[in-house]
Amino acid sequence: MNWICLRIKIMRNIKFSQNYPPDHVCELDKSKMTSSFAKDTTLDEKSFITLLGKLVGESKHLQNNEAQGLIPSEIKSADHVCEFLAPYSGKNGPLIVEKLTYVKDRPNVKITYKGSDAKATIGIVGCHLDVVPANPEKWIVDPFKLTVKGDRLYGRGTTDCLGHVALVSHLMAALAEKKVKLKRTVVALFIASEEGGGPGVGVDMVVKHKGIAELHNGPVYWVDSADSQPCVGTAGSIRWHLHVKGRLFHSGLPHKGINSLELGMEALKELQDRFYKSFPAHPDEKVYSFMCPSTMKPTQMESEKGSLNQIPAKCVISGDIRLTPFYDMKDVYEKMEAWVKDLNDNIEKLPTRGPMSKYVLEGEDVDVKRGVLTLEWGSPLEDAREMEGIACNMKSSGFKALVEATKEVKGKATPYAITGSLPLVRKMQRAGFDLQIAGYGLSKTYHADNEYCLLSDMKDAYHILSRLIELNE
Repeated sequence: MNWICLRIKIMRNIKFSQNYPPDHVCELDKSKMTSSFAKDTTLDEKSFITLLGKLVGESKHLQNNEAQGLIPSEIKSADHVCEFLAPYSGKNGPLIVEKLTYVKDRPNVKITYKGSDAKATIGIVGCHLDVVPANPEKWIVDPFKLTVKGDRLYGRGTTDCLGHVALVSHLMAALAEKKVKLKRTVVALFIASEEGGGPGVGVDMVVKHKGIAELHNGPVYWVDSADSQPCVGTAGSIRWHLHVKGRLFHSGLPHKGINSLELGMEALKELQDRFYKSFPAHPDEKVYSFMCPSTMKPTQMESEKGSLNQIPAKCVISGDIRLTPFYDMKDVYEKMEAWVKDLNDNIEKLPTRGPMSKYVLEGEDVDVKRGVLTLEWGSPLEDAREMEGIACNMKSSGFKALVEATKEVKGKATPYAITGSLPLVRKMQRAGFDLQIAGYGLSKTYHADNEYCLLSDMKDAYHILSRLIELNE
């Protein structure tokens, strides 16, 4: 998961708002269920571990972090999937397996199992073929090799998201092997470049080129969250950098300098105050059981490397904004830019720190007379929209099926919403897809050292997804 580094932290036992009680979401017409696929099939543990082992074995080459110079080669994981599905596709079976490639060696993999009704579909998307980086020195096992310890399957990508790739590959193979008769066409899409690799490679290009246009005809399940429960909402992610320019001077004469650190911290406090007044907790966040409202906070700070007895002339404060889906990113961009301009125009009105702290200087020999703030966005607005948050449709039949299948297999269904972020889900929803979110790894090991998933969770997930196909029939 991306979170432009999504790291999900799920609060369990979240209670639904009275606006949407659990009993209501589980209303399904079970009289139409005729298939016994979910009852007759189970995950082949040995085969699953073998495929997952091959995928994790490639994870060193699947690491995705452009800032570290790590560009994944998803062809390596894609080839293992295609090899596994070869006995069930082409001349050998009913599956249609396609590589949708927009950048060399970085394919997306589309798998289709056709039903009888060309206008009815169910999609399983979001499982991705890349991973976040791993530092072997911090692991108790080799992160680039699958290690089985009882129920735990260790290795980079087991939870996020190669475990899901192996899981859904087995689901599609089982449909083909058993020649299950379905009304709906089942389409799985494994995507490239999910872990912060930028646009132009993955699902954005697939949607742009209408590679999954048929999925407008049914529910679409984005399988890349965690803890085996339905996720009904995510937040948008916006990165920002506040550049602060002051005046370098000897710390023994602070009144002759402009301390960029002090100016930056005071400016940031003012920006945060204005943000929380303009984007307070939204009433709909309670309906979706969001754990927290929209937030703006610093996460990094850098200054010029000088002596400890120098007032620093420059610093950069960086952070992110997590915006619940009930607010528009455009409004955030416009307001933040206006606020920074206002602070620059009135820099002398910001609080100072102590009697000698100043943000405006006078004198003919003073080269820098005013502190200056410059706001830099991590990406243009249109690119940032790739990471907008989503509020899933909790009244759709696709959502009701997800809740019911989860409840049947896990004993309860506890939908939740988080202010982590997923790429393109809101964009797909706007394009007309009934997009729902689920995942079967562990939130506590997402992007973490010693990442693992539980084999038992993946076996349950196999039954949940099988049941989803039935319930949507």
